[in-house]
Amino acid sequence: MGCRIRIAQLNLVVGDVVGNADRVVAEAASARADGVDLLVFPELTLTGYPPEDLLLRPELLQRVERALDRIRGECRGITLVLGYPLRAVGGLFNVAGVVRDGEVIGEYAKQHLPNYSVFDEKRYFQAGATPLVLEHLGLRIGLSVCEDIWQEDPTRQAVEAGAQILVNINASPFHVGKRAEREALVARRASEHAIPVVYANLVGGQDELVFDGASFVADGAGRILHRAAVFEEDLLTFDLDDDGGPVGSTPECSTSAFDDDAMEEEASVYGALVLGVRDYVRKNGFSGAVLGLSGGVDSALTLAVAVDALGADAVEGVLMPSRYTSPMSNADAFEEAESLGVKAQLISIEPAFRSFLSMLEPAFEGLAADVTEENIQARCRGIILMAISNKTGRILLTTGNKSEMAVGYATLYGDMAGGFAPIKDVPKLLVYRLARYRNRCSPVIPERVLTRAPSAELRPDQTDQDSLPPYEVLDPILRLYIEEDEGVEAIVARGYSAEIVRRITRLVDRNEYKRRQAPPGVRISTRAFGRDRRYPITSGF
Repeated sequence: MGCRIRIAQLNLVVGDVVGNADRVVAEAASARADGVDLLVFPELTLTGYPPEDLLLRPELLQRVERALDRIRGECRGITLVLGYPLRAVGGLFNVAGVVRDGEVIGEYAKQHLPNYSVFDEKRYFQAGATPLVLEHLGLRIGLSVCEDIWQEDPTRQAVEAGAQILVNINASPFHVGKRAEREALVARRASEHAIPVVYANLVGGQDELVFDGASFVADGAGRILHRAAVFEEDLLTFDLDDDGGPVGSTPECSTSAFDDDAMEEEASVYGALVLGVRDYVRKNGFSGAVLGLSGGVDSALTLAVAVDALGADAVEGVLMPSRYTSPMSNADAFEEAESLGVKAQLISIEPAFRSFLSMLEPAFEGLAADVTEENIQARCRGIILMAISNKTGRILLTTGNKSEMAVGYATLYGDMAGGFAPIKDVPKLLVYRLARYRNRCSPVIPERVLTRAPSAELRPDQTDQDSLPPYEVLDPILRLYIEEDEGVEAIVARGYSAEIVRRITRLVDRNEYKRRQAPPGVRISTRAFGRDRRYPITSGF
């Protein structure tokens, strides 16, 4: 007797236990009507992931218990695998529970608790130690949770306990190349132990994290037979034969492993940015987004992402020229807005800038003009944008990229002011690649924006390279220092100028205080600024 399994790759809301339980009940009813025998949900289905310190609140666990009671009562005629926190002897556990005909017939406690990068599970959970294998329609099904599949022991334990197939539930966040890493690892586990693996992943944006979905099924030879959608909800349904082997394959799954080159890096990053912005805005109850349009590539890309995430009617652009803004910049900004169907208005900051200079003239007497006057312009813009955000209920999106954030080429309470930073983890060179990628979909960013020298336009004839090395030099140094933790000597040994490397690394270290005050943004790398990288502000290192 075979078995029909469905992965419910859902976009859940952290803390909304009632709403998440509603999704479970609805999907169970639909799956039962479709003849599904086993319905699999992502890790921590009922709380969403990561619930962080909500787990310290007794009320959350009480809501989970009530939700489980409801699911037991309403989801009969089908077997469910879902995740939730469980308070038991020994502490709090991250479990995969199995519900069948009104009963929880088994609970597997996650054994390997990740405590690196963006993960902090040892703060909340205790580790499990034993496998769980259940009989279902004549098949022996083993369970594991997320990190367990990355370690050898849990899979081996399940196989030794008699499992014919392994179900692994996940909340695995996106970074560039992560999908290929997952599939290669799971394929290796499956082939090592000759056991099919059902990999069910979460999808959706949660603060700076984006979960890309991309659930899949590997057979016992390590071949990927079925794949779910990327960056969107999906229901992946497949059949097992009498021996527990997955039957058939989806059309795109003719190869044994996902070829990362077949899916452009730009496409995956752009998809992550769109999903991250959409969920941050909608899940936090904003009516839309507003952002400043400078005519530069950063704001052009951010505008395109915002429109693709929210729709043109929910996005507003604001041009805020000063005495240093070129007519070309205004023309390009208006062209971007028109191409995307976005309302845009022009509000000059010149009156406010003059007023501030006049007010500060006594305090600045005898002092030469410097970056102070440049920052005043950025802060005038920040005030305008925040006022529009407050008045309209639309979140202010900042447009700074990772290269700028790394070296402090940004103004506190100016261009850093805002509620969310879509391209905060995107280096400048990747910004250009993403802009060209978006134009291949439909031309919305003027070619001139992509070819002219980048400039903040805060003083006459200014370009970024007046203050920074060329991005072709800067970005690789930043990647080595920030994402790979290489020191100055190691970076210089790769052929970079010692003077430039020391200057760049000093700027990164000195500007930690700015980054602590920056809004969250979408994480697309293995080391984003935020929960990924926790450096002291005050340090003599």
